[in-house]
Amino acid sequence: MNDHSDLPDAAVPPPSASNEPGTFATALRDSADHRAPQAFSFSGRGSEYFRIWIVNLLLSVVTLGIYSAWAKVRRLRYFYDNTSVAGASFDYHGNPVAILKGRILAVVLLVAYQLAGYINILLGLIAALILMLASPWLIWRSLQFKLYNTSYRGIRFGFRGSFGGAFKNFLLWPMIGGFSVGLLMPMAAQRFKRFQHNETRFGSTHFSFHGSVGAFYLAYLAGIGGWIAGSALIVISFGGMALFRAIESGAGSILAFALMLLALYVWSFLIIPLWLTLLQNLVWNNTRLGEHRFQSRMRWGRTAVILLTNVLGIAVTLGLFTPFAQVRMMRYRIESVTLLPAGSLDDFIASSESPGSATGEGLGDLLDFDLSM
Repeated sequence: MNDHSDLPDAAVPPPSASNEPGTFATALRDSADHRAPQAFSFSGRGSEYFRIWIVNLLLSVVTLGIYSAWAKVRRLRYFYDNTSVAGASFDYHGNPVAILKGRILAVVLLVAYQLAGYINILLGLIAALILMLASPWLIWRSLQFKLYNTSYRGIRFGFRGSFGGAFKNFLLWPMIGGFSVGLLMPMAAQRFKRFQHNETRFGSTHFSFHGSVGAFYLAYLAGIGGWIAGSALIVISFGGMALFRAIESGAGSILAFALMLLALYVWSFLIIPLWLTLLQNLVWNNTRLGEHRFQSRMRWGRTAVILLTNVLGIAVTLGLFTPFAQVRMMRYRIESVTLLPAGSLDDFIASSESPGSATGEGLGDLLDFDLSM
């Protein structure tokens, strides 16, 4: 880093502050290093994860899904342990028994809903309403469980929030977006991510989200709008060709329609990586941890190549390539993110430690309701 104009005057002592040679250059280098970008890295390998994946799959089938809670813990621990930044990796501390309890409760709720609808239509509607109203609470508690059981350098993450905030951002805003025929969905998505990130903390330091509603509308316009425009162009082009063939001879109309369906499928497939790229970059480029920022540089072309080869690999191997595909996509998404420190990370980590066990107060009985998402 050659440009140090952004450093405060106090951070770099003048050359006359010491007679020792190299003191000024050393101080300048140390001050710059505090702000050096720290790229996230992922060291997992498909061959390693395949062994975990296949055992998890077989044991989950044999135990009729009971082992899936332990499978989830093994999977998350592998991905967390292999994700690192600034020389340290993450840890996952989830309790499989708590996950199993949450899934059992979720299954009970879903079964009760199905039985209520089978017994009486009105009773089914009441059960559906209750389940819908309970969903924000389930999401809220799941976020608390996931973040409380995630740590970095021995310091746990956490999620504050309230049921009222969860109700408004996880249910009310999505409903408003749906009733508006999708016109307010970008605003609903912005409210969702803002609540989720603003209420997340690392130790005693809080995250914050600065993505604007306008930025979400641009992302949705590029994703959904691009898909609609491209699909319309394909339908008009191939539809006109099919009509011309039908009028001329009728022999080529079926082929034209088949090509149109193929083109629609390919275009839809290309829009998915664009959507993933836009959303990840938008979210992380507008997220901060205290004064520290993040930067995401996913590229549409690279995402599309990974997704396409993953789909082909899974299809050719009848699903056995799935763990390799998951590792490939996870590596690219993680390694596209960089932490941009605002100062020394060592000082930040020390100041983020919560005294005593206050972080875990009232969270020991958390359950994971991920099945209900």
